[in-house]
Amino acid sequence: MAGSDNGALGTTFKVVRILQGVSLVAIIGMAAYFISQMVSNNNAPSDVIVGTLSVTCIAVLYCAITYILYVDNILPFLISTGMDSMLLIALVVVAVVVGKPLSYLNCRVIGSSSVSQSTYQLGLELKKSFGKEGSQVQYSNWIGASRVTCYEMKAIWGLSIALCVLFAFSAICSVCLWRRSKAAAPKSVGA
Repeated sequence: MAGSDNGALGTTFKVVRILQGVSLVAIIGMAAYFISQMVSNNNAPSDVIVGTLSVTCIAVLYCAITYILYVDNILPFLISTGMDSMLLIALVVVAVVVGKPLSYLNCRVIGSSSVSQSTYQLGLELKKSFGKEGSQVQYSNWIGASRVTCYEMKAIWGLSIALCVLFAFSAICSVCLWRRSKAAAPKSVGA
């Protein structure tokens, strides 16, 4: 593979970008599936899931472009640091918004007889939401609709948190690579 020889720091940057891409594609797949389910029931998808899908689509495109630019040795590291920081902020928002109601939800008890009353209430709420054509699905109702949905949303939440760490790490790598390239740049000699 072509690219500059930036040692362990460069290899770390590439590995982190690959891990970011894999995590982002997983989130995109799950969020798109949820939106598909909601739309197939003639409901507007939840704003939380649409927002998650939007942020992750932009981030995966950014990761692919910066990986290619890095391999071709034309990545502007300082700009990359700024963009990584902005995506870090966006992913923190996603993790907080997705995780706030999930943190109180125990997926194992969904569908068990010990919570039959709360399940019944949830069923009524979902019927109201799904029964109206074109109504918007409420995220807090959607995550408790089934055990599988709950676990998949928790997976999205966990991957979002992991992406926060990965984008912070890639921003640090990027600024270190920028400092290294700045120090290694040839100095012009005045005559």
